[in-house]
Amino acid sequence: MELSKPEIAIEFPLLIRVYKDNRVERLMDTDIVPASSDERTGVTSKDITIIAAEPDISARLYLPKLTKPNQKLPLLVYFHGGAFCVSSPFTSKYHNYLNALVAESNVVAVSVNYRKAPEYPLPAAYEDAWAALQWVEAHCSNGGPEAWLNEHADFERVFLAGVSAGANIAHNLAMAAGKAELGPNLGLLGVALVHPYFWGSDPIGSEAQIPGLKEGVDRLWPFICPSAPDNDDPRINPVAKGAPSLAGLGCRRVLVCVAEKDILRDRGWLYFEALGRSGWMGVVEIEETIGVDHAFHLKDLEGEKAKELIKLLADFFNREMPPLI
Repeated sequence: MELSKPEIAIEFPLLIRVYKDNRVERLMDTDIVPASSDERTGVTSKDITIIAAEPDISARLYLPKLTKPNQKLPLLVYFHGGAFCVSSPFTSKYHNYLNALVAESNVVAVSVNYRKAPEYPLPAAYEDAWAALQWVEAHCSNGGPEAWLNEHADFERVFLAGVSAGANIAHNLAMAAGKAELGPNLGLLGVALVHPYFWGSDPIGSEAQIPGLKEGVDRLWPFICPSAPDNDDPRINPVAKGAPSLAGLGCRRVLVCVAEKDILRDRGWLYFEALGRSGWMGVVEIEETIGVDHAFHLKDLEGEKAKELIKLLADFFNREMPPLI
């Protein structure tokens, strides 16, 4: 007798499939590569546990090739993409990207592994990101548990960055940082949002012209955040009516990167424009890459446009900030 096939409860093609018996099948970014000393870039990485739990909050740390023993470098806290439900810092895609980004930028990086939906729906990822930033802050007086941060991180030059869902996390973390005491020695200087996952109930720009893709994005937030499924929740739509003012963003510089063919492009532009007129006292800039789609750089690190994006981020992390007036 042929066994009946398990019934699918919900599916996002090429991303994730959930069966009615609650089994979860992830359809991308399931590989794991070890931390390493990368011969090509000179970057060294290692895995650490931030908080021992079930599951752990963990991260992969990256250290570029040093030119002197006690060299102090900008500190990047990075959040991977994957629609809040797939991927990790330990996949080849993100490991190779962080090697390239750290080598070009000459920064110390903490690539955070946060809990994923649907087993751990939002706000779990935001909570893990905040815990990771608090863990970073514990190193400000050189007394934290991780030697690489104690010895080489410049805590006056701390950056948050991420792609897609990771960029969403970086934004929401910066908003939380604007309302909380992170410690007097942690200088959250900037945030880089690459193809940020922002959305809303009412279509803007070209969104309505891609009905099939739009419907998929419409379904995503209720799937990953069932406790607050409205696509105008301020965490996914930071410019929604009644959302906290972007003037409270807890950093001094923001870089927004968008891609011409990305359905999320217009949301990135809207965020840039709203932040610029919000009364926030920082500097915001935007860069659009023509002819490419969402997260294109992760698929071809050797492509010229991917290299240009990495150089743009490296410049952002190393640029001198104009003094406050």
